[in-house]
Amino acid sequence: MIGYVSVQEQVQHDFHRARRKASLRRLRNRLGRDSAHEHLLSFEEAKGALTRWTQAYQGMRIVEVNKITGSVGRYRDFDGSFLPLKVSTANRWSRIDCAYHRGDELPPVSLYKIGEAYFVRDGNHRVSVARYHKVVTIDAEVVELRGQMRTEAVHDSTRVAGAPTRRPQPAPRKGAANGTWAARLFAFVRREGGVVGPKPVTST
Repeated sequence: MIGYVSVQEQVQHDFHRARRKASLRRLRNRLGRDSAHEHLLSFEEAKGALTRWTQAYQGMRIVEVNKITGSVGRYRDFDGSFLPLKVSTANRWSRIDCAYHRGDELPPVSLYKIGEAYFVRDGNHRVSVARYHKVVTIDAEVVELRGQMRTEAVHDSTRVAGAPTRRPQPAPRKGAANGTWAARLFAFVRREGGVVGPKPVTST
């Protein structure tokens, strides 16, 4: 029991509240013409912003949940805060939430890392439930992608977001204050001379 309600009742309440919060946030974003936060970042789009990229297995890590901002295949199922957008996520989300309330140990999630941003490879619902309950960190198996950032990445991303087509521009600096997909990505990406992550070692 949790207070005066059963675990199942609490889980149902949690999911409906999470979807309601996501719906209200989506409405506010649309009224404010901020379409970039309607769903998560797409891993494929983020990867497409890199050239000459390599990947490196980082093993098990403790990751800050609020740095997990994208997904490999389910980026349209959750909003920018990883709250569920679709009714179809209810069963899986509720099972994870039930396990959370019971104190069950859940397996680590699997993540890709690009710069300082993380993208869920496996474990979207676990991350969503963790975000809903304001969990600070989560155990994760991490693979990092490293490479050169394309300077036309902003141009590509604004076109994807439905913004007017513009001449290619250099990637914005960290913290760029606009609502495009690129600004969201680069807000979490550490850039050093246009290189994401440690500079790749080239053989001679």
